[in-house]
Amino acid sequence: MSEFAAVDVIRAKRDGGRLSDEQIDWTIDAYTRGDIAEEQMAALAMAIFLRGMDSGEIARWTGAMISSGERLDLKVSRPTIDKHSTGGVGDKITLPLAPLVAACGAAVPQLSGRGLGHTGGTLDKLESIPGWRAALSTSEIIRQLDEVGAVVCAATSGLAPADKKLYALRDVTSTVESIPLIASSIMSKKIAEGSAGLVLDVKTGSGAFMKTLPQARELARTLVEIGTAHGVATTALITDMNVPLGYAVGNAIEVAESVEVLRGGGPADVVELTVALAREMLALAGLSDVDPAAVLASGKAYETWCRMIAAQGGDPEAALPRPKHVHVVPAPADGVLTSLDAYSVGVAAWRLGAGRARKEDPVQAAAGVLCLAKPGDKVSAGQPLLELHTDTPDAVASALAALTDAYAVSSSEAPDSAPLVLETVRP
Repeated sequence: MSEFAAVDVIRAKRDGGRLSDEQIDWTIDAYTRGDIAEEQMAALAMAIFLRGMDSGEIARWTGAMISSGERLDLKVSRPTIDKHSTGGVGDKITLPLAPLVAACGAAVPQLSGRGLGHTGGTLDKLESIPGWRAALSTSEIIRQLDEVGAVVCAATSGLAPADKKLYALRDVTSTVESIPLIASSIMSKKIAEGSAGLVLDVKTGSGAFMKTLPQARELARTLVEIGTAHGVATTALITDMNVPLGYAVGNAIEVAESVEVLRGGGPADVVELTVALAREMLALAGLSDVDPAAVLASGKAYETWCRMIAAQGGDPEAALPRPKHVHVVPAPADGVLTSLDAYSVGVAAWRLGAGRARKEDPVQAAAGVLCLAKPGDKVSAGQPLLELHTDTPDAVASALAALTDAYAVSSSEAPDSAPLVLETVRP
């Protein structure tokens, strides 16, 4: 591999130049080995944030991060298909989706993460189940895919180590919102997982990282281009995240709501998005003749959920943690609930203990916000509107502050409901 000087690579991007394949390969390799100082990589990340990258640069940057570690070889009997969400509030979709798609005949290796800030983490939610463990070896992942069809666990340490370093650096240098860096971070991990196909749920709105539809479109197109360039069949759905998904926002309460969906009930929006993503996943896996809605209604997905949880040491029948303190927020007036801001609800849940400000912070299994009404519902003055769940009552005041402008009740007609799936992006 050619040798370069880090300062020359930084200067090239700072001045709006295009990085060569050799420069990108050297940069990622040298940074992973520790030969590029953190302050130099921080400068390069800011240059990329300000100057951007073209599609070729992004694909090569992603490939270099994949090559910094191992790539799982998922030799299983079923077609493999994965899903990734860019993060939202009440976004529990992985929990019912993975066992549903497995019950339809595919293998779903869902390597997930933890929450940070107002967005929840799949692993944090599942760890509220007594006995469940997130850390699995590669052999355990493959065995569970063969025997159950679905696994939701933490990424193995050998996957895209360059991304782990760069992700932490971006978090403290205000370069998180760079689409080239977001897209390469997501796709380096997902492609390294070894699935033949990938469906992306790119969220837009107040509770998403992409606040506007044009931003979400750009990210979705970039993600699909990267997947396609690396030989992974990739599709993206752009979905609304202005209102929390479902009624539960937290950890254990989102698990409980997911189980309702798997048992044939649950909130209509959670069911709708679960089935929509399942259809896309099954299409990429070559299983378009299977109806995920029918499989969900049959109870087979719930049976797969129970096997999936038990395979990782969890007890699917065990009681979930309950909060030590519940604070009720009443409706301020008679009328129709016209808005419920996802971001504000997510921040409230985070302050109650469901999320973390830093990666090393602990979370409370029972903390969160239970929304007792959604926009369009009629409410009466004094009627319970939100329940704040926490083990630390002192956190309620800061959660209430986050909810100051989170909802509105009007005497006018109910607002028209916005579609949940806004657009589909394919190669």
